[in-house]
Amino acid sequence: MCAKFYLTTAIDYVNAKPHLGHAYEKVAADCIVRARRAMGEDALFVIGADEHSTNVGKAAAEAGLSPQEYTDRMEKEFRDVYARLNVAYDDFIRTSQPRHHAAVNEIVRRVRENGWITTDQYTGWYCDGCEAYYTEKDLTDGQCPNHGTKPRWVEEDNYFFKLSEFGDRLLEHYRAHPSFIRPSARLNEIVAFVEGGLNDLSISRAKRGWGIPFPDDHEHVVYVWFDALTNYISAVGFGTDDEKFAKWWPADVHIVGKDITRFHCVIWPAMLMAAGVELPGSVFGHGFIYQRGTKMSKSLGNIVNPVDVVEVTGADALRYFLLREIIFGSDGDFTWDAFIARYNSALANDLGNLVKRTTDMTSKFLAGEIATGAGAGDRTGLAGVAAEVCERAVAAYRDFDLAGALTAVWDLVRRANQAVEETKPWALAKDEARRDELADVLAELLEAVRIVAHLSQPAIPDRSRAICDRLGR
Repeated sequence: MCAKFYLTTAIDYVNAKPHLGHAYEKVAADCIVRARRAMGEDALFVIGADEHSTNVGKAAAEAGLSPQEYTDRMEKEFRDVYARLNVAYDDFIRTSQPRHHAAVNEIVRRVRENGWITTDQYTGWYCDGCEAYYTEKDLTDGQCPNHGTKPRWVEEDNYFFKLSEFGDRLLEHYRAHPSFIRPSARLNEIVAFVEGGLNDLSISRAKRGWGIPFPDDHEHVVYVWFDALTNYISAVGFGTDDEKFAKWWPADVHIVGKDITRFHCVIWPAMLMAAGVELPGSVFGHGFIYQRGTKMSKSLGNIVNPVDVVEVTGADALRYFLLREIIFGSDGDFTWDAFIARYNSALANDLGNLVKRTTDMTSKFLAGEIATGAGAGDRTGLAGVAAEVCERAVAAYRDFDLAGALTAVWDLVRRANQAVEETKPWALAKDEARRDELADVLAELLEAVRIVAHLSQPAIPDRSRAICDRLGR
């Protein structure tokens, strides 16, 4: 029986169209899942939409639609963009779906029955953009640390989750499972935050707009984190399909942006502890995409639409740039100049020339056929390089080092291009006495191309498939 691998991404707010930041997270997750499947693992890849936020309700009103009509329309927009990017997810969970409502009701029921929910009055700052409550110490010069806007003051009776009582348990889990929070810089941040003391968490708000009614008190709706975070278990049958849940949970990794890592590494595991549910294997907080050093923002007008890029170069070029240019876990910068340079050097010149020259020479000099047994030796020295590259690439993919995996693959691409210049197949073809040597050289080059195609498939699936078709494999 093959190993299972369950990966989720953050579910997207659908109050605006997807941008390059959304694309980066989903492409990286897709690459990881494709690699795991290539390693023989049974993988489940889930993305989705966070539909109950205040911002979604405002966007729907501005569009003259009901929240459900608006989110139905936006779901299609997000799905269309991800399809254009070759993001091959298995499930698209929506927080408006009945299966999700059932899961939210079940986790609230369990947490309350275990004594971890109480009622109190909430008084404090609330950022609509983050859908988060903040204490005075969380603010930066009185403003939201993520949006740079002043939160609004809120006073209302809410249901509260006793998060303050989970600090020691969380720290113990971090110590026992140091890979739970990745990369390590995120771990240090979260540990410092928890050690500073946790406050109880408001998990409802007085009913307004739309949302999931709070169990047994429909004057309130479930607050966003008890709603949104639960998608990771509602997608695999929590509260609706025990057999499916037993198969897939716990998740192996949640891929999320660094700005919401704290919620996933503090609130989410505490919720699961309170409900008596096993914790996920890890949370990976990736960085932001910037444009010339500035974070992409709709308000700043510097959003890059991934579809605009795909229409010019195809999905693989953008996928390759994002995965190779940006160290997964760190921030990255997108500029058209850098994108075009990477596309020309890596895909068009390095890989494109290798594939074209190798297959063209095989067709021209050997009528497109390689004799049985050709390439059994190692005239080019590529066999050892390929073996080492395979080992490095597989290890990097497994460790979520996507740039490292592609760096390894392109080491083989460059070495194969060098081998073409060193062995000069066009010269060998002129000497009838060296036909066997020619066949060996071209067989070894073709094998290197085949290995490159398979190792790069998680990142550039279209180009990999085209290369394999050209090889007749």
